[in-house]
Amino acid sequence: MILFGASTFIWVSPFTTNSFDLLYKVADMGYDIIEVAVEDKDLIDWIKLKQLARETGLKITISGAFGPNRDLSSDDAAIRKNGLSYIEDCLRQAEAMESPIFTGPVYSAVGKTRLVSAERKQQERNWCLENLHQASEIARQCGVVIGLEPLNRFETDMINTAEQALSLVREVGHPFLKISLDTFHNNIEEKSIPATIRAVGKDLLCHVQGNESDRGTPGTGNVDWPGIKEALVDIDYDGAVVIETFGAPSAELAKAASIWRPLANSPDELASEGLDFYKSLFR
Repeated sequence: MILFGASTFIWVSPFTTNSFDLLYKVADMGYDIIEVAVEDKDLIDWIKLKQLARETGLKITISGAFGPNRDLSSDDAAIRKNGLSYIEDCLRQAEAMESPIFTGPVYSAVGKTRLVSAERKQQERNWCLENLHQASEIARQCGVVIGLEPLNRFETDMINTAEQALSLVREVGHPFLKISLDTFHNNIEEKSIPATIRAVGKDLLCHVQGNESDRGTPGTGNVDWPGIKEALVDIDYDGAVVIETFGAPSAELAKAASIWRPLANSPDELASEGLDFYKSLFR
């Protein structure tokens, strides 16, 4: 059975202990999952968070935020090391929170967009592969799958399509590295999102962020939702479908995701109406 989730990014950035009332709100709306976006792990009381999740009956999934100092493909070894350390921290917290996945553009930094030579691109890929091997082994130790997420061309120059993601994941060749799809990005880059879902398949698709074409309320844009549902049913997908959009982004996040205007009348309205749409579509 598909479970529905809401990202903390809908309401706050960064998510902190002071934001924990969100769990009651998300649970009251009828969600199954709260997806915790980890911008700074030290701002979160993880023990209290787990207690509140149990109290509200919510499951937790963990997503990452990859700024320029967390880039596994950087030419700066210190930045690559910091990126791997951040992924390890998130995986350890995901294990503690019983999150089956840790998802995000783990291969590079959001907003890193340049036209570079084939030689430079291959070198960055090699650095990325080396670190993804290590990250995947940590994921195995934690029992948490890494969901590698393609981003659109305006947010990364490295992995834009599911085909590129499949190539990278298969080159790493580790059972704890799979693919997470975000339909906002897919709507820009893929010819057909349903065909993309089928190409990734049940074995490699570990997570779905079901976002609208403008990152607004699901069901109000031009994303092919009936086709997406049919494809997920066809591959027997039984993971989560989570809304991830940005109601009150930090200045850095707003720039990275190019969020310059409100995407709905309010974050609460977007989350509530989005869940109603999910339920009408899938159930």
